[in-house]
Amino acid sequence: MASDEARDGVELTNLDQPLFDGAEATKRDLVDYLDAVHDRVIPVLRDRPLSVVRVRQGQEPFMQKNTPKYAPSWIRTVPLWAETSRRQVSYALCDDRRTLLWFANQRAVEYHPTLVRAGQRDHQTHLVLDLDPPLADAFPLAVRAALLVRQALADAGLKGAVKTSGAKGLHVFVPIEPHAAMADVAAATRAVAARAERLDPVLATTAFIREDRGGKVFLDSTRSGGATVVAAYSPRVRPGVPVSFPVAWEDLDRVTPADFTVHTAAGLLGDGDPWAELMPEPQRLPADLIEEGHTIPVARVQAMHEGKRRARARGA
Repeated sequence: MASDEARDGVELTNLDQPLFDGAEATKRDLVDYLDAVHDRVIPVLRDRPLSVVRVRQGQEPFMQKNTPKYAPSWIRTVPLWAETSRRQVSYALCDDRRTLLWFANQRAVEYHPTLVRAGQRDHQTHLVLDLDPPLADAFPLAVRAALLVRQALADAGLKGAVKTSGAKGLHVFVPIEPHAAMADVAAATRAVAARAERLDPVLATTAFIREDRGGKVFLDSTRSGGATVVAAYSPRVRPGVPVSFPVAWEDLDRVTPADFTVHTAAGLLGDGDPWAELMPEPQRLPADLIEEGHTIPVARVQAMHEGKRRARARGA
């Protein structure tokens, strides 16, 4: 297959094909955007096992974790055991522009790095809360919920940075010192969510089971351990190809997720890197936050048991 052009030694093909239905963008738009922000996005991907969401023409989007056998030999990989599939997975590490361009040419639209680095798999670098509003047009509710999380963090002596998820909600990231045990980070995440919920239980909920949320914003505290979160500056497979974009806390009520797309985001950044600029220094997790979190059941486990209980009740 003849290439349309080459950049950094990577042959780029079929650049003028539509990216996907509803994208209002071509593959060239994706490549150009990622190339324009490569010096901002690579730092948040570097040395982190990477999953990507690809969209081949005429196919449904799919998440790719295992590095394809046809990948160039210069792409760094790291083997990790995947508990769900019970197999060893060879994850790619997107450490440079060339690797990012190769993924873009593979029609990799979304970039989901782990919260751990390849060389420090026992140390999560950020505490993360994913704020999921009940409806696609309920972003203002997510903003209000994010301010609850910010208050709960401040009450615990912590600071975080916030970005749009690129879908309908927001992500709050709190950088943490590397000595914290994974179980303690997970516990602290649950405690922050619970404290934010208590600040306004009419607006926010930690209920993992969707039918129990009652139209509230879900404060998802399950992003811990080996979890992935879509990277700052990553496009999303959504109409118009929105981008997960950093926002200053004081600007949250002035933006919408649709403001940031592969067509607009690079221009809005200029020469800046707001994700790096807005991110606080790593912080120590307070002992009382960890202690409280260990008293809160793990949401997925609790939901599984509750689901079984409800199924038995329906059967009865």
